[in-house]
Amino acid sequence: MAQKAVWVRVPPSAPASHPITKESSLLKSPALKSSSPYKILLINPWVYDFTAYDFWMKPLGLLYMASVIEKHSSAQIEFIDCLDRNHPGLNKSAKTKQDGRGPFPKEEVKKPDVLQKVPRKYSRYGIPLKLFSYELDQIQKADLVLVTCTMTYWYPGVQKVVEMVKSRLGDVPVVLGGIYPSLLPEHAASESGADVIIQGPGETKILPLLNDILGDRFDTSSRLESLDDLPFPCFHLLRNTDSLPVITSRGCPFSCSFCAGPVLYPRFIQRDPQAVIQEIIHTTRTHRTHNIAFYDDALLSNKTKHIHPILEHIIQEDIPAAFHTPNGLHIRDIDSKTADLFYRARFTSLFLSQETFDPDIINSSCPKISPGDLERAADNLERAGYSRKDLNVYLMTGIPGQTFSSVKHSIQQVLNLGLRPRLAYFSPVPHTEDWKKLISEQKLTQDHDPLLHNKLAAPYHWGDISAQEFDTLKDMIDRNL
Repeated sequence: MAQKAVWVRVPPSAPASHPITKESSLLKSPALKSSSPYKILLINPWVYDFTAYDFWMKPLGLLYMASVIEKHSSAQIEFIDCLDRNHPGLNKSAKTKQDGRGPFPKEEVKKPDVLQKVPRKYSRYGIPLKLFSYELDQIQKADLVLVTCTMTYWYPGVQKVVEMVKSRLGDVPVVLGGIYPSLLPEHAASESGADVIIQGPGETKILPLLNDILGDRFDTSSRLESLDDLPFPCFHLLRNTDSLPVITSRGCPFSCSFCAGPVLYPRFIQRDPQAVIQEIIHTTRTHRTHNIAFYDDALLSNKTKHIHPILEHIIQEDIPAAFHTPNGLHIRDIDSKTADLFYRARFTSLFLSQETFDPDIINSSCPKISPGDLERAADNLERAGYSRKDLNVYLMTGIPGQTFSSVKHSIQQVLNLGLRPRLAYFSPVPHTEDWKKLISEQKLTQDHDPLLHNKLAAPYHWGDISAQEFDTLKDMIDRNL
């Protein structure tokens, strides 16, 4: 795998400065009995934020972990998705676009003190607390709980999950994985409430970890050396499978100053195209999936040996689904053949990563961009059959040192090409170059609260573009679309 996963026992009542160290012995589950089957509960927590939207969001890493456990053990797996927009206990049915996207239910909650300057309502996105309590009551007991967390500033959702799990299920061991604990293991250890932290991709470590907690009950002989060694994600745990993700690679060959890809995955790896096609065929046939989102950060890298064969097989198999690229495509790789294959394979939502037209920022932060890339990509996609007004272009907003006029100029350049600008708000991701810059300039302290990573905190804490200027930029886009 791209990065060795590490699991560590969190010392009880560890202060924020407490060093995290490995220990050979972990908590034993109070619910576990040698004569009874064991149960593992997986939880996708709520999002606490100023805004959140289901942009083809699924807990893919957690579902991969479930598939490994399911394949190599007889454990009973339970799953609670706090972001389930289709939960039957909700008062209103989910509003969903044809492409699978839609708003989450939400409830306003008290705004954290550190975010009081932000003049926006703060909410818990996902199912109501009473539905989560009901789900826990149905489970009754668990021998282990696995929780995930993506954004570093979404950790309040983990805290609430752990609090309610411990209250309802007793002192069951809770394991936390995902991007948040991988980037901020010390904070996760001291603040999340979890008993064990997994850093990095956890597929290679989860079975030995479970053996330590549950006893020697899991087959650890299989070597999970690559993404293709993993069983398909456990999508059957989801209530609604109309929209599902697929990932064909991990990491990125570029090193943009604002991206944590090289931190999380130091080595860029790609799957076998044939394995990807087999998974897509299995997904659409088994789960009747109509929308598939590619989660790759560098989908077009090594395109002739990777994405081209995948697209050609999608066309050949006439797979009855629409495809989407929410993470953004590297525009320099969109030549006429690639554009034609995307169109024929029914990629209906294309998001292109221009990031900026500012030459200084490109030179310092975006090695994947060259002058003229977007124009050539747009021309190729239009000739393939796409309408320019349906092509989305990501523009970074709020990069340290970036000015209002720089973003405004980039928006105008995209509009001049007849394309749709999409503002991608900068967030200071830990250990990236831009995060280090904010620390060195003392705009963020070394021990700052990760809640300040929230994209809407920038104008009020560490950003160079004011809230009024942000509103002006959004209005500029709205007026021209």
